[in-house]
Amino acid sequence: MGRLADKVAVITGGSRGFGRAMVTAFAQEGADVVVAYRAAEREAAEAVAEVEQAGRRAIAVRTDVARPADTESLAVRALDVFGHVDILINNAGIMDVAPFATQAPGAWTRMIEVNVYGILTLTRALLPAMITRRTGRIINLSSQLGHVGGENFAVYSGTKGFVLAYTKSLAREVGQYGITVNAICPGGIVTDMNRHIYPPERQKTRAMELPLRRMGVPDDIARAALYLASEDGRFVTGQCLDVNGGSIMV
Repeated sequence: MGRLADKVAVITGGSRGFGRAMVTAFAQEGADVVVAYRAAEREAAEAVAEVEQAGRRAIAVRTDVARPADTESLAVRALDVFGHVDILINNAGIMDVAPFATQAPGAWTRMIEVNVYGILTLTRALLPAMITRRTGRIINLSSQLGHVGGENFAVYSGTKGFVLAYTKSLAREVGQYGITVNAICPGGIVTDMNRHIYPPERQKTRAMELPLRRMGVPDDIARAALYLASEDGRFVTGQCLDVNGGSIMV
């Protein structure tokens, strides 16, 4: 039946990258999936088809998580179609790389809206139903830069540091209802978001800097999310699971 048999998962940014890998992995483990996407309609439709090929149900919902009206609509649609939500993956995020002194304030605003407010508004929209059912898994995507920061990543790192503190605090609030809240901190993984930072030659040199001597892939994050979302992770809450090939060790 799979580790997530008959569970319902909402995955933001589900059309590409980490999100797409999690959609695939969760369906293979028996979950029905709500694929939230902002712009990649074709990829979202392909993700839904892949879930259905695995014998599970799926819907795609266009959602800009920076818009509270969109996150509220996403929550309502998920609950209307499936009746409940067991797992929320707050994966959607954006990154603007630039020196802080010259970075456009509009870039700060957009990163804060997506990386911070997007998590807050969607979680609050779905949390009451989880509290009522006294069960749930919330997984927030942070970054290793949330631990250590990075040159030209001041605001992005700040948003991811917020995710870590928020995850720990919310875990303390909702554990009494049987809800776990954890974060995943990726590092050393090439995705659509950071591919411009890692051209092929840089990927090779970066891989040799990592203890495991390879770059990660989105499926590495999906496997970590499966652990936290399943009964395997039932006694884990308020934690950040660092999935980075040993890039940093904290």
